[in-house]
Amino acid sequence: MRILLVGAGGVGGAFTAIAARREFFEAVVIADYDEAKAQRAADALDDRFTAATIDASSAEAVTALCRENGITHVMNAVDPVFNMPIFHGAFAAGADYVDMAMSLSKPHPEKPYEQVGVMLGDEQFAVAEEWEAAGRLALVGMGVEPGLSDVFARYAADHLFSEIDELGTRDGANLVVTDDAGNEIFAPSFSMWTTIEECLNPPVIWEKDRGWFTTAPFSEPEVFNFPEGIGPVECVNVEHEEVLLMPRWVDAKRATFKYGLGDEFITILKVLNTLGLDRTEKVTVKGVEVSPRDVVAAVLPDPATVGPRMKGKTCAGLWVTGKGKDGAPRSTYLYHVVDNETVMADYGHQCVVWQTAINPVVALELIATGTWSGAGVLGPEAFDAVPFLDLLTAYGSPWGTKELEIA
Repeated sequence: MRILLVGAGGVGGAFTAIAARREFFEAVVIADYDEAKAQRAADALDDRFTAATIDASSAEAVTALCRENGITHVMNAVDPVFNMPIFHGAFAAGADYVDMAMSLSKPHPEKPYEQVGVMLGDEQFAVAEEWEAAGRLALVGMGVEPGLSDVFARYAADHLFSEIDELGTRDGANLVVTDDAGNEIFAPSFSMWTTIEECLNPPVIWEKDRGWFTTAPFSEPEVFNFPEGIGPVECVNVEHEEVLLMPRWVDAKRATFKYGLGDEFITILKVLNTLGLDRTEKVTVKGVEVSPRDVVAAVLPDPATVGPRMKGKTCAGLWVTGKGKDGAPRSTYLYHVVDNETVMADYGHQCVVWQTAINPVVALELIATGTWSGAGVLGPEAFDAVPFLDLLTAYGSPWGTKELEIA
């Protein structure tokens, strides 16, 4: 396996730190628009890692770099605005493909908070037959959310439940970032560009009798009690890939995604939207064209750098309700918790990007050994969950389950 890693940011850096401890691949080419950043990442690792420059907006550039380096698998670790060029570039090069977020959505032009428009992943699923006919695999949504929660959905359906009422992804954390004086500051732990995209777009819900439909951003707030000391966090509906992926492979009556954003974060996002600072269309400022969203992302702390000033834990998981294998009502939360201080000490990367990055490394190892195989555009639910969860635990990052009170 020869991997092209596109993106040397927070998640890309964590990906290489985790992968460097494994033996399943021959080489990783770390490619970034900023070649110096890619080179710094490669220099910190063993000789299997090399650096290159790439324009992720060019499918031709992706294809050329793949061919130049004999790439077998393309790992996409940049913002999803670049998904389609990387996706198409990998296909043209005859390489398999993995990403952690799917192609972008477009709201319904007349009824954005009722009906879906272009959904997350639609552009990729539209060419699934071409990938299948070519015998190539595009594993989409293989981060933590989406990704691990989708693996949990497969596991719950196969081993815990005879009938599923709802697959409810629930994410929350008690992370705090401080400045040099010890004061709490606003510093997103993940790409602000992606956060704006998923939080301000109309959230999607799926119901078996209705299909996919949308609601208003930040709707249906609920307090969810997260495990391992995180505690209660208010969660709201957010657009996310799990809702688009799970119903394709797992039989359930409903699928939702709710994220614990917090009042401050929601207020900031609403203000950005009101001022038009969430827009991606470029505006001219003193003769220079710039995207407002890019400016917002640029002025905030880089998520890759906030780890030393961050404390707390992050939790990703799936709340499943329905009937257990014994036919009795069941309510189970399958989860994965990561402590920031632990992974900072062990890997030098903050917990949110590290938790995102470990899952595609595990998936690629399963693909390399032939444990996972397939062709087409497939989500994590399309594969056996047990080998994944066993290997995740073997990496030193165990998952857990918690039985919840039945409503």
